[in-house]
Amino acid sequence: MIYNNLLEIIGNTPLVRLNKISRNIPAPVYAKLEGLNPGHSAKDRIALHMIEEAERKGQLKPGSILVEATSGNTGFSLAMVAAVKGYKCIFTVTDKISQEKIDMLSCLGAQVIICPKNAKPEDPDSYYETAKRIARETPRGYYVNQNYNLENARTHYLSTGPEIWEETEGKVTHLLCSTGTGGTLSGTAQYLKEQNNNIKIIAVDAYGSVLKKYFETGIYDKNEIKPYRIEGTGKNIIPGNLFFDLIDQFVKVTDESAAHKARKLAKTEGILAGYSSGAVLQALLKIKKQLTTTDLVVLIFADHGAKYLGKIFNDQWMLQQGFYLHGKQKQLPSKVKNQ
Repeated sequence: MIYNNLLEIIGNTPLVRLNKISRNIPAPVYAKLEGLNPGHSAKDRIALHMIEEAERKGQLKPGSILVEATSGNTGFSLAMVAAVKGYKCIFTVTDKISQEKIDMLSCLGAQVIICPKNAKPEDPDSYYETAKRIARETPRGYYVNQNYNLENARTHYLSTGPEIWEETEGKVTHLLCSTGTGGTLSGTAQYLKEQNNNIKIIAVDAYGSVLKKYFETGIYDKNEIKPYRIEGTGKNIIPGNLFFDLIDQFVKVTDESAAHKARKLAKTEGILAGYSSGAVLQALLKIKKQLTTTDLVVLIFADHGAKYLGKIFNDQWMLQQGFYLHGKQKQLPSKVKNQ
């Protein structure tokens, strides 16, 4: 087929069965490969939809400047859409995101502001507050606000959910998805629950995030907040796009287990997926005893592993984090540590 521009090929990503890595799981397991979007992540969907909704409402006009706080993927997708539509972008990121993501944002013409990852959400130096300030102070600045802009979740209600329902012929029984802004999980879950309310929605969270405890207790516990390495999973805020009433279960995974599962996925299935995809796969293994032969499981793999070649797919980085590698010591030699 011939397309008028890159934006027309966003969505309709393939659903691929996992064979080797899910061998000991009784149910068939399929992965929704969002990394095969043109911008290599599920965030292409929300970037296009949120921008076009803002245009429709008159909030975005020629000469507007998009401003957003991002872990990298939403920024890249916004920058890609902006390049096609003619907008400029300014993005705030934390200093835990991969250099590949920063380079990709820059190559699309975006201005990138790096903020400390350990800053509290309300801290003026946090990437949230920095983005808000830049949007206020920038003439024609428009704060996209992916965490609270409900068009985020609506995007997946209109696209990802219907795709999964159609691709599985309505047989899906479990959906596992990483929780960041909550949009991918919530929008997809809302559509699927409307078709069959018995579908189980499993949310994946990181240690160091507040989401699982908030889901289980209704308490926003700042003591839960700790630095962690997984990108695109977990939050130190409660996003407006995370619809807790649609979620059946939260599963937490560690940085190390998620990294190893992403690496194993590449070696066993040939699928190079990102850090949060490893987290989703680890969560699947933690709930496998809940599954039966009559179930059908869908995992959303949110982005492509090419964005993490300098991190989880890099042995040196893994060792620097203290992550075990088969056949290699867990700690780097002292002379390497000090370089």
